[in-house]
Amino acid sequence: MSRRNLLILTLFVFTLTISVLSITSCKKAFPEMINPEYGLCGPVTLDNSQTILFSAGNDQFFANRSSATGLGPYFVATACGSCHSSDNRGHPFTILTRFGQSDTTGNKFLAEGAPQLGSFTLPGLTPEQIPAGATSTRLIAPITSGVGFLEAVPDSEIIAMARANVNNPNGVRGHPNYNTIPSYVTPLNGSVPRSDGKYICRFGRKGAVYNLFQQVAMAYNHDMGITSTYMPLNPYNYLDQSPPVAASSPEIDNATFYSVVFYVTALQTPVQRNPTDPIVVQGQNLFTKIGCADCHKPNLTTGYSAIQSIAYQTIQPFTDLLVHDMGPGDDDHYTEGDALTSEWRTTPLWGLGLAPGVQGGDVYLMHDGRAHSIQQAIQMHGGESAVSSANFNKLSSSDQTAVIKFLQSL
Repeated sequence: MSRRNLLILTLFVFTLTISVLSITSCKKAFPEMINPEYGLCGPVTLDNSQTILFSAGNDQFFANRSSATGLGPYFVATACGSCHSSDNRGHPFTILTRFGQSDTTGNKFLAEGAPQLGSFTLPGLTPEQIPAGATSTRLIAPITSGVGFLEAVPDSEIIAMARANVNNPNGVRGHPNYNTIPSYVTPLNGSVPRSDGKYICRFGRKGAVYNLFQQVAMAYNHDMGITSTYMPLNPYNYLDQSPPVAASSPEIDNATFYSVVFYVTALQTPVQRNPTDPIVVQGQNLFTKIGCADCHKPNLTTGYSAIQSIAYQTIQPFTDLLVHDMGPGDDDHYTEGDALTSEWRTTPLWGLGLAPGVQGGDVYLMHDGRAHSIQQAIQMHGGESAVSSANFNKLSSSDQTAVIKFLQSL
């Protein structure tokens, strides 16, 4: 072999090695993510073509957009990863504001820019404001890891958990949030609409978004002002007195869009750390004993998924995917779907212990980030969770510490 051909072969092997590392090594390929030994990183088990698609989606998820690549005219963030750092929870710096009204008849302020407040604009435009008469709510982005597994939990399991609440001695009730789904969304396998045509939804703080396809379309459009085949209208600000218009062509092409949907769907679940530590075990037992597990269900089972390693798995997300009345302290006077103003979807707790790593060393918990410790978040729980919150306050200091250590292990 000539020296020239040897050099070409060497460069080819080097390039191939880098490519393989870029789709198999979390620390090298996905630097924005957390090392897998700490619980978050990379995909579930995928075949070669799926791994390439996941890698492409990863690049797009963390890619910063500009006006040249479709950003705006009104936006909150410049990348998906801005709100979901390391595929975990958001930070108050990128808090979202939704506005609408306090009844469930549908958002009456769509002609005035609802549902998302565009905090930033391209040059020459007016930052959006909440119109008179609208109610609003501030939301920190939820964790992204594991959402493909939550999508695969069958409606039947969600309905069964709601029915099991009927006689709950702690007053926990909870119900699925039924909502109308857009025409571009294909119902999931086994999902059947209610008599009014609404489907069980499960994503978003109030559980009003049907599936990850819809979530990605809304995130691009509402959060970054980027149009797609599925949401072709640019965000609208009534203060600029120009009607919403469609972009001349989608600002994100379908291939890119699908890669991002696949990316979030294929993210692995957070891994609990130190699960056999005696204090962690004690904390989990107490967590169940005081009633927290009534809503934060430790185990769910997935059904069908097009990704084989997601289908028919037992997962530990610590949620029931139902919405619960959290009392007047969490009443934001804003509705989505069937969820009333004080009702919120049970937040998955997996990845909770990793939150300080993506929130600047502090934690910002509850839907709006106003709780600055796990203990404070527990004590802010009211409504259906008032009994379990009171039970936590009755624990000894050492038992409270055990519960918190368990939650930090997630």
